[in-house]
Amino acid sequence: MNVPASTAPQVPPQHESGDGGQEAPRPRPQSSRGADTRALTQVLFGQLKNLEPGTPEHHRVRGALIEANLPLVRYAAARFRSRNEPMEDVVQVGTIGLINAIDRFDPDRGVQFPTFAMPTVVGEIKRYFRDNVRTVHVPRRLHELWVQVNGATEDLTTAHGRSPTTAEIAERLRIGEDEVLACIEAGRSYHATSLEAAQEGDGLPGLLDRLGYEDPALAGVEHRDLVRHLLVQLPEREQRILMLRYYSNLTQSQISQELGVSQMHVSRLLARSFARLRSANRIEA
Repeated sequence: MNVPASTAPQVPPQHESGDGGQEAPRPRPQSSRGADTRALTQVLFGQLKNLEPGTPEHHRVRGALIEANLPLVRYAAARFRSRNEPMEDVVQVGTIGLINAIDRFDPDRGVQFPTFAMPTVVGEIKRYFRDNVRTVHVPRRLHELWVQVNGATEDLTTAHGRSPTTAEIAERLRIGEDEVLACIEAGRSYHATSLEAAQEGDGLPGLLDRLGYEDPALAGVEHRDLVRHLLVQLPEREQRILMLRYYSNLTQSQISQELGVSQMHVSRLLARSFARLRSANRIEA
């Protein structure tokens, strides 16, 4: 990070050891580093306020602010380690919240930047989990309750040295056991399981092997039901002609012999039947 010499935090001078060599500088306490970051952030915001947005100098100072406050993003991201999401992705999303906070922060309001930025960073991370991570979206109330169930599970596991029962979690949160089970089921929406993955162990069939297949004859069931519904609307003689022609596979000549009518008459009856069926089908549709 390229920070002007006037704004860079001062590093204490190294002391010489008794043998003429230099003693390695001692690590500064966390509180001291935090104070240095706050001081540097305040100075950089003072510079940023006087710079024209879009200029190279404004871009440089803004970048220095982002880099200086990345520990704040990592601290916020650490709260979401239990979500089993790559921490690099969570930090990247939190950095977007940090950038938004930097662009909206007004140092003249007298609020410390970490206090102002933390809700924005955490909110951006929560929005990421809400909108992008879950495979199946669940109701907001159930999701919020799942967060409480997850926290209670961690606390009870630490207290008892084992995984808590559903009844213990329900008693801790003063909710019903069915709500706890629903929250646990909702928590699974964060993870998608491959259909080809074995469910019980190696060598056992996966979900894909246990799924049914689409029967190609299913489409014919609907068509047959529709034809049956339309056929009953025809006169009895026309129904019989259609049955002889398309179910018994008789020719028009054979049907004429069967019914004692001319082949031409059979042809006309078939044409009339088709016209009625088409008309009835349009009305049904």
